[in-house]
Amino acid sequence: MASLQDVLPGARVAVTQCLAIGPEDRVFIITDEATQDIGQALAQAAQEQGAQVVLHPLEAFGQRPFTTLPSTLEAALQAFRPTATFFAAQGQPGEVAFRLELGRLLRNELKTRHGHLIGITPLLMRTGMRADYRQVAQRTMDIYSRVRDARTIRVTTPDGTDFTVTLDPQTRRWIPCTGLYHQPGQWGNLPEGEVFTAPANAQGVLVAHLLGDYFSEKYGLLEHPMTFFVEEGRVVRVEHPRTELAQEVWDYLNRDPNGTRVGEFAIGTNEFLRELTGNLLQDEKFPGVHVAFGDPYADRTGADWHSRVHVDVIPLRVNVWVDGQPLMQEGRFIV
Repeated sequence: MASLQDVLPGARVAVTQCLAIGPEDRVFIITDEATQDIGQALAQAAQEQGAQVVLHPLEAFGQRPFTTLPSTLEAALQAFRPTATFFAAQGQPGEVAFRLELGRLLRNELKTRHGHLIGITPLLMRTGMRADYRQVAQRTMDIYSRVRDARTIRVTTPDGTDFTVTLDPQTRRWIPCTGLYHQPGQWGNLPEGEVFTAPANAQGVLVAHLLGDYFSEKYGLLEHPMTFFVEEGRVVRVEHPRTELAQEVWDYLNRDPNGTRVGEFAIGTNEFLRELTGNLLQDEKFPGVHVAFGDPYADRTGADWHSRVHVDVIPLRVNVWVDGQPLMQEGRFIV
């Protein structure tokens, strides 16, 4: 277990910089038994700003894993009517659908400013959560300006990725995730720093070194990367030296009819991150690219479909071209 003083500085960044908590706020913090130290640090940081704060462990609302939003948790949120919320807990298999439902409630109905710290650890509180989010926001908006009207983006890596997404800026929005969420209904993962959209189509090969959802905590950085073959916007094959791991991922994606669809294409923009940790929450913000199969965050991107699956994958040392113009070379921005 981490000491409070170990994680409190990062909690203060989340509270003061990221969500701009003040004495007028009502802050609802969702945590779990494994992450209670970080939940308590967020509560203390918010109380230091004069806010009214409540802290609830997920285990109080029923038996995990949750596949839908527990009615008791929804009732607690409705009763408290928070202006700001944090989710600081570990993920469990199958809980993506619950978190997606929770996010829609917080953003669209309650209009909270929300910091989503799924899978947060003391290491991430000491690293990514101590970034200067004003600088992260500036880089994020710079990249957003480069990609928001793009039609195609191609990604290659030295170990075999060659992947192209087709974009439709008229119907699919790019979302800049700056880490600064100061207006009602604004939401993002923390640690933060990315721009993302739902591509209209995708084609090619992705060689991934890190997987999202519960695979991140279970496997961390893969000793051998996993290869995803994508045709017409869907994964058609998964390969890995450990055939049982490839089968586990394939079966998980196929839990939902849209689980194999390419739902998200994103570019990480947090240049305060110096190395990968094996934790997707932070590593997807590392300068580079990540792709997610499954849910496209339709209420944000404008996509017209949904999924109860959302599994991110991260290739390394990416080269990126936006409409034929270079954006990154071996994981470094060249603009």
